[in-house]
Amino acid sequence: MQTISWKDEKNLALLVDFYEITMTNGYMVNGDTNVRVYFDYFFRRVPDGGGFAITAGLEQFVDYLLDISFSDEDVDLLRGMNMFTEEFLIFLRNFKFSGDVWAIPEGTPVFPNTPVITIGASILEAQLIETMLLLTINHQSLIATKASRIVRSAGKKPVVDFGPRRGHGADATIYGARAMYIGGCVGTSNLLAHKMFDIPVVGTMAHSWIQFYSDDQVAFEKYAKAYPHRATFLVDTYNVLSSGIPAAIEVFKTMSPESIKGIRLDSGDLKYLSQESRKLLDQAGFNDVRITVSNSLDEYKIRELEMQGAPIDSYGVGERMMTASSEPVYGGVYKLVAVEQDGEIDARIKLSEDLVKVTNPGLKDVWRLFDNVTGKAFADLLTLKDETVGDTYVLFDEAMPWKKKTAKNFTARKLQEKIIENGKLVHVLPTLNEIKEYCKREIEKLWDGLLRFETPDQYYVNLSFDLWTEKRRLIEENYSKLGRD
Repeated sequence: MQTISWKDEKNLALLVDFYEITMTNGYMVNGDTNVRVYFDYFFRRVPDGGGFAITAGLEQFVDYLLDISFSDEDVDLLRGMNMFTEEFLIFLRNFKFSGDVWAIPEGTPVFPNTPVITIGASILEAQLIETMLLLTINHQSLIATKASRIVRSAGKKPVVDFGPRRGHGADATIYGARAMYIGGCVGTSNLLAHKMFDIPVVGTMAHSWIQFYSDDQVAFEKYAKAYPHRATFLVDTYNVLSSGIPAAIEVFKTMSPESIKGIRLDSGDLKYLSQESRKLLDQAGFNDVRITVSNSLDEYKIRELEMQGAPIDSYGVGERMMTASSEPVYGGVYKLVAVEQDGEIDARIKLSEDLVKVTNPGLKDVWRLFDNVTGKAFADLLTLKDETVGDTYVLFDEAMPWKKKTAKNFTARKLQEKIIENGKLVHVLPTLNEIKEYCKREIEKLWDGLLRFETPDQYYVNLSFDLWTEKRRLIEENYSKLGRD
């Protein structure tokens, strides 16, 4: 299927925080137009206290970078503010991203303070793309992470996105469906997401169908007439056990044995109702009828149903996955890490009263270390660009550097790949199904302790000794400028 992009219908160039425009004009006024800089995008904390996050949204961000342009109307709007130089407005009208992008592939489990995306570009270009990078990657990573938790809670049972009517607007719903598919959902009820991304689409009926016909059995008969080979009946409009299930059984009797049959429960005690429904269906000889449940589900409710042995075959999850309602902010940030002038790269650091907000400076490589015996990932390592990682490597705790561990018999894999070079796409982006399968494989390489919903094991993102030394140097240098000891 030929997929389309939602971006085809709108120009997103002005989707910026206003300071990106004022700062960019200011750089030009001060003659800093051609200074090359490097920014890292990373996040500081895993949502819901989980063991890891899933990165997603890279394809949409790349599409944006390759196509961004300011229209005459955009430029005229800014000109009318009487704040910006004509030189700057001409620059915007002719704008085309010509920088470089390195990124960790979509679907990769990622951890706090790891550079997920690195931008190398002129200060003007790097500044103007900040908002779109953050909102694109933050949103899809948040939803993919939540979906991964929910899918894992269901074990081998399928989970479907039932969230289109619960999303925070059209874009959130469309790209949320994409992110949920990466996170492990098998399909969506969102038809436009199916059209755009070829995600399998799923859906049957709402309560209004039964209400329209005023009787469960008549409603089910009408639906079976329209869809004789595939019918799932919503059995809880009036009463599940005294009305919905008996009516469904009577209609199932009239359908061909090869038809795909199912019921959906959307309210009440899902454990009890699924158990009693299963008994009635089996007694009537319909052991093949599948039971789907919905109704404000999340990973905790699903896990409880699974632990109680509820005879449920699949789950439809809506608002709590689509909105990541338990923690609806991802918290990724975009920070300057280096400035290049006259061929020299000068590392930069951001200091803070909060230790977690102190950045890792300079151009870096991101490595994941895998145990050669188990195949499991046991640490990430940040090094200065072009450092080598040998057969053995000493890992240490940045906060307590005397705590050391010598890693042996491992394989180190660089995580970031170059995606865009000089404004041109130089990497073949995977299909959505390839991203989904890659995500599944990469999660399988994590230790079980990281998969827990409560108190997961800590996964360490380590600094090389050279990077740690550079970070300490910059901390001391910047504090000395302030006259502090």
